[in-house]
Amino acid sequence: MNPYNYLDEFDSEQKAIDHAIYLNFKYRIANITFGIIHGPEDNWAVCEEATAQEMEMPFLNNLPKDYSEITYRHLDSIRQDEDPLPHWESITGMLAVMDGEILRFILNNRVPLDRLIRHELALRGFDENHRWCGFDKARDIWLK
Repeated sequence: MNPYNYLDEFDSEQKAIDHAIYLNFKYRIANITFGIIHGPEDNWAVCEEATAQEMEMPFLNNLPKDYSEITYRHLDSIRQDEDPLPHWESITGMLAVMDGEILRFILNNRVPLDRLIRHELALRGFDENHRWCGFDKARDIWLK
């Protein structure tokens, strides 16, 4: 039995980082932590913390706190990836189909996308963990 068949393997360290960051967000409610270890084929592997501990392989300390310092080079690699991670495909896809004048308007007028997103989430009535909390509470949470 191959002990590595439950690892998500990547040739690119950056793609492994992106995948681990998304999985940590996705499974935050379950309190499952993901990280990166050296993969079996001299590559990078993403797995749960319990899996890494079972294999006695500590996580590499290479996950950033967030994407606030993302580079254009990193964005280039995301956009040029022939097999993009699903979350990046969704994010870049919605921008790719948006009218260029709207994108330029957003930049030129410094439209605060974070506020638009917070407002949209408040209108949906869910909290930070996608649990129904009602519209009033959602407004309190998202419109701080």
